[in-house]
Amino acid sequence: MSASPIGARTYGPRLEGFDYPFPVREYRTVAQGQSVEMAYMEVAPAKSNGRTVVLLHGKNFCGATWGDTARVLAAAGYRVIVPDQIGFCKSSKPTGFQYSLYGMATMTADLLRSRGVTKATLVGHSLGGMIAERLAIAQPQLVDQMILVDPLGLADRMAQGVPYITIDKAADLERRKTPASMKTYQLSSYYHGVWRRDYDRWVDMMAGMYAGPGRDAVIDAQARTTEMIETQPTAYEFGRITVPTILMVGTLDHNVFGRNWAPPEVANQLPEASTLGDKAAARMKDARFVPLQGLGHVPQIEDPARFQIALIQALSGAL
Repeated sequence: MSASPIGARTYGPRLEGFDYPFPVREYRTVAQGQSVEMAYMEVAPAKSNGRTVVLLHGKNFCGATWGDTARVLAAAGYRVIVPDQIGFCKSSKPTGFQYSLYGMATMTADLLRSRGVTKATLVGHSLGGMIAERLAIAQPQLVDQMILVDPLGLADRMAQGVPYITIDKAADLERRKTPASMKTYQLSSYYHGVWRRDYDRWVDMMAGMYAGPGRDAVIDAQARTTEMIETQPTAYEFGRITVPTILMVGTLDHNVFGRNWAPPEVANQLPEASTLGDKAAARMKDARFVPLQGLGHVPQIEDPARFQIALIQALSGAL
């Protein structure tokens, strides 16, 4: 897809009109009494090494952001599955849904079993890292390895002074978002003040959903998952993670969940993600911390080649 001015396009409630790098399939199930569809991509390996890697997206991201990584992993022999979580992107956004990290983890596991997967490596970015952690805790028999990439939840932000945000307040903040404000947020929180034109595609992806006919459903899902992230931190459960884990965090990851609704005296004191990774890994039973020097919150987009080398090394045990 060629570059276009940010905000110039609109997409449907399930991101209709936005191209994904591979064919999109649907896992159909029933959740909370509603029929839902979980969109996913599956990429077959060039020559199978017998392993499956599951790529889990973050909150302001979609499965499409893993496209380059999925392609490289498949070329290296991995079967790759890339879901869009319920409430996000090309998946259903059911009305009045109660989102939970364990619920998302369970549905991800159900998707994998529907595809005949009995063991998988989880690679979770941002919110996807929290989902991966919950899955590794709840169903460790399904996980052979976990790689967390700049995950959220490394600290309990409410315990650090961030006030509770209601779903209504979160929805109000979502309604105020514009393409320009999305770009400004990503510039400072994700890309440490350095913008490239290829980042515009990912702002366009989100802004197009907010501007399209599914705006209300998108805002509702985003608000409910904001409240979910704040009230379901994984920081207290790191000791329950027993699967081999590598925690990668960019040294320039300035993302701080909750900072934009915290009072200034709190917001200015919140530790950034880049300072929390080593402490989190030390609390897990079999984890290593790998700082990504000079990279921010989204290394797979900021420096795909470098990230992919590190990821392949982590998967093979060479990192």
